[in-house]
Amino acid sequence: MLNELDAALSSETRYHDSEAIPDTENRQVETSMEPAYKILIADDHPLFREAISSVIASGFAGSEIIETADLDSALELTRENDDLDLILLDLNMPGMHGLNGLITLRNEAPTIPVVIVSAEEDKQVVLQAITYGACGFITKSSPRAQMTEAIQQILNGNVYLPSDIIRTGKESSSRRSRHEDNPISPELLNSLTRRQLLVLERMSKGESNKQIAYNLNIAETTVKAHVSAILRKLGVHNRVQAILSASDVDFSQYLKR
Repeated sequence: MLNELDAALSSETRYHDSEAIPDTENRQVETSMEPAYKILIADDHPLFREAISSVIASGFAGSEIIETADLDSALELTRENDDLDLILLDLNMPGMHGLNGLITLRNEAPTIPVVIVSAEEDKQVVLQAITYGACGFITKSSPRAQMTEAIQQILNGNVYLPSDIIRTGKESSSRRSRHEDNPISPELLNSLTRRQLLVLERMSKGESNKQIAYNLNIAETTVKAHVSAILRKLGVHNRVQAILSASDVDFSQYLKR
C-alpha cells in the first residue's frame, strides 16, 4: 500500500512538472525575441521624422525612439542617454554647419554610432561623412525597404554606403577637380594583383567585405587580407582613402591583363 502511495505521488509530481513546461517555453520565446533598440532621430522636418519613425517601428518592433530638431538638443539628449544604440542625423538641420556638426557629435559621444540621413547625393560628401566618423549614409530618397536594410546593417556593426551614388559618381565639379589632384598612379594600380583589383573595384562601389566575399565567391577573411594589402600598396591609411582615390579608375583597362 505504501509503495502504491509513493507511486501515485511520484506520478502526480511528474504530472505537475509537465504542466510547468509551457511557462518555461514561454520564457524561452520571450528571451529569443528580437532585441529592441534606443534610437535618436535628429531632423528638423517633422514629416521626415514621422516617416523614419514609422520605418523603425515596423522594422525594429519595440524600439524606443527619441526625436529632436537641432544639433544643440541632439547633443543634450546624447548626454542624457548614453545607452543610445544609434543616432540618425540630418546633415542640414539647425546648428549642423554641414559636416562640422557630425564632428562635434562624434567628439561628444564617440561610442554611439552616427548615421547621416540627408537629401545630399554628392559622392564626396558621402565619403567625407564616413571619414569624419559616420558609420553610414542614408539618402532621404531611399525606398522604405532599403532604409530598413541600411539601419539593420549598421546596427549589426557594418558601415553602410549608398552603392548607387558611389557607383555612379555623383559629385560637383569643384569637388571633382579637388579629387583629381590625388589620383592613383598607373604604377600603383599595376602593383595590385588581379584579385586585389577586383576587390578594390567593389570597394569603390561601396560594397562591404561581406558583399565582396559573396560576389567574388571567396571567404570574408580573404577579402580582409586583400583590403589590407591594397591599403599598404596604395600608401593609404584606411578604406575611405582607398575608395576616394579609386573612384574614377577605369578598372576594365587593368583587368585585361
